[in-house]
Amino acid sequence: MPGLHIQDLEAAINWWRERRPSQDGLIACDEVLALAEVYADMVYRRHTHLPQTRLKPTALSAWLAWYATTPDAPCIAICSTTQGDAVCKGCGRSFDEIQDWTVMDPFEKRAVWHRIIHEQTAWRFNRYAERARSPSQDEVVA
Repeated sequence: MPGLHIQDLEAAINWWRERRPSQDGLIACDEVLALAEVYADMVYRRHTHLPQTRLKPTALSAWLAWYATTPDAPCIAICSTTQGDAVCKGCGRSFDEIQDWTVMDPFEKRAVWHRIIHEQTAWRFNRYAERARSPSQDEVVA
């Protein structure tokens, strides 16, 4: 069962810390506090994954707000599964993952993202990496 990965939790906490910084330097916003409670429990138990069913509504809501800002699909518009490959050379997803992407929940999608990032074999990580970058990454500061 897909769940929350600790790296996503860290990213969500940092995202919220940037958006709603502490006013007094001591007390974090409600979203950070909700996510930090989950994070502390995962670190204490040395878990890297947490079933999504164990998230309290406030933490789930905060995580989903962060998730909404992430790229949805790893696609770089070079799909080798249309040529018969079992795994797309462009994005690293399997044929079934590509077909089911629109019905996957955010936790299932993040599990696929973590797998393809860990494997680093898809073209999105090497020869076509420029297609995977967001427009803000391509901008050059003068």
